[in-house]
Amino acid sequence: MDRLAVYSIPRLMTEARFLLPFPCCAKRLARCSMVFLVLAILMVASRCTVLAQSSSSGPAAIENAWQKAESKYDDARQEILKDVERQANEGPFHPYWESLQNYHAPAWYEDAKFGIFIHWGLYSVPAFANEWYSRNMYQPGSAEFRHHVATYGPQSKFGYKDFIPMFKAERFDARAWARLFREAGAKYVVPVAEHHDGFPMYDSRLTDWCAGKMGPKRDLFGELATAVRAEGLHLGASSHRAEHDWFFDGGRQFDSDVNDPRYAAFYGPAHLRFVKPGYEDRVYEDWTFVSPDFLDDWLARTAEIVEKYHPDLVYFDWWINQPSFRKSLAEFAAFYYNQGAQRGTGAVINYKYDAFEEHSATLDVERGQMSDIRPMHWQTDTSISNVSWGYIEGDTFKSPEFIVHLLADVVSKNGNLLLNIGPRADGTIPEPAQQVLREVGAWLAVNGEAIYGTRPWTRYGEGPTVVEGGAFHEKDAKPYTAEDFRFTTKGDILYAIELGWPQDGKVTIRSLGSDALQGQTIQSIVLLGSDAETKIEWRQDGDGLRVQLPTQPLGKYAYVLRLALQQKASTADAKQ
Repeated sequence: MDRLAVYSIPRLMTEARFLLPFPCCAKRLARCSMVFLVLAILMVASRCTVLAQSSSSGPAAIENAWQKAESKYDDARQEILKDVERQANEGPFHPYWESLQNYHAPAWYEDAKFGIFIHWGLYSVPAFANEWYSRNMYQPGSAEFRHHVATYGPQSKFGYKDFIPMFKAERFDARAWARLFREAGAKYVVPVAEHHDGFPMYDSRLTDWCAGKMGPKRDLFGELATAVRAEGLHLGASSHRAEHDWFFDGGRQFDSDVNDPRYAAFYGPAHLRFVKPGYEDRVYEDWTFVSPDFLDDWLARTAEIVEKYHPDLVYFDWWINQPSFRKSLAEFAAFYYNQGAQRGTGAVINYKYDAFEEHSATLDVERGQMSDIRPMHWQTDTSISNVSWGYIEGDTFKSPEFIVHLLADVVSKNGNLLLNIGPRADGTIPEPAQQVLREVGAWLAVNGEAIYGTRPWTRYGEGPTVVEGGAFHEKDAKPYTAEDFRFTTKGDILYAIELGWPQDGKVTIRSLGSDALQGQTIQSIVLLGSDAETKIEWRQDGDGLRVQLPTQPLGKYAYVLRLALQQKASTADAKQ
């Protein structure tokens, strides 16, 4: 009836408009009356059909279908939630923000500076467009929709779930990955445990739709966790589950497998996103339905990761900013921080925008930087690939120089860099990404003392290149020059990181004039990576520190001067 209404009503209305202008006769009047009668019937029937569809696919019906599909996990979920409630109230932290603002990031995290992020999942199988393929393949008119239909067929016959058997991870070697990350100079590794698509990369007690039970039938996250720790690196876990509340809503709008109740435990809830067009990133203007049951499921799944793998860090993507999550976030944070306190290792939570009270966790700025030093420690995350966070065919990659310069800038402003890679579906890391990581590692092997364990100086740096602060300004970044410097400190050492090599070897650092060191004097200057025979000539005056470097660059990408400082002797000390 709905198709008849859609295609017949416009045709009848056209015929009615054609009939009306002509003089009326009995025959024409009868025909006209019949047209309007059928039109009225079809309009009422169409309206009833729309109402029926709305009733059957509204929030309540959608939620009921999802809860029914999830009911087999109710006991396990409640067991975890009871444990969360107990631990959230046993320890130095409690599930309210006044308590959580007493959080301090552990020293290892502030010292680490550089970590590896990993986006790997079912979306690596189609390897098209980006890691949001799972959502966009159900968005009519999108490139992913067209690609999917042309490549795999209609979504009613081949849905996102059908990529699961194709995701085999047959060449995945967790130990090889961990060795590469150590060679890259990373100190912590943060795999995505579950992305928006709702397919956990571990063996979950709360769903059958996970890597431990389907696809590769391996606890991929667990294997990597063991390998990462064996290399002496810290383990993190990233949860993007919150967005799953609505991620497959496009499939509700047409004939697709999202509407099949057999797959509700995977695709569900798939509530319709309720937000004004153009305001999708403004979560405080997002009125999408989030049920208490989904919040419980989110909390239980996130806590399961903590209880199963004890990660040192938990990273959350942006939609936890949606106001419905605030109470659950406080519960999780108290639970997680108390676990870290009990183990004596501490714990780190990364959040975006305003999801947490700013003292209660560590801010993450996606694909962005700060314009100045931030007094509170922070992190930026970006991908080594330019287009997608997950693997796609034909992507391009950032240069080692770009990564080194970004790292130096972020660290000088009191931050960490979390650098993402996107492995292929078979478990191999693209060769260009491996090469960039090894080049960054080679630079850190020489210059790492200017990065690891350092803290900001009184100013982050100097130079003509302006950095625009805030998220998603990466494409606005301009190349640095030999006049751009970044400063870090460690004890009585000041590091000046030059982001280019001067053509004549002559360097002037305006920020390091004779009056700039606040009662300290320079005792010696060494160019990191140079041998004992390389003598660095320098002099300091009111206009700055002038240094003569070798005519040819030593190393690549950025060059570090280590300045040994000493406190000036007071007048009284001088007389003695």
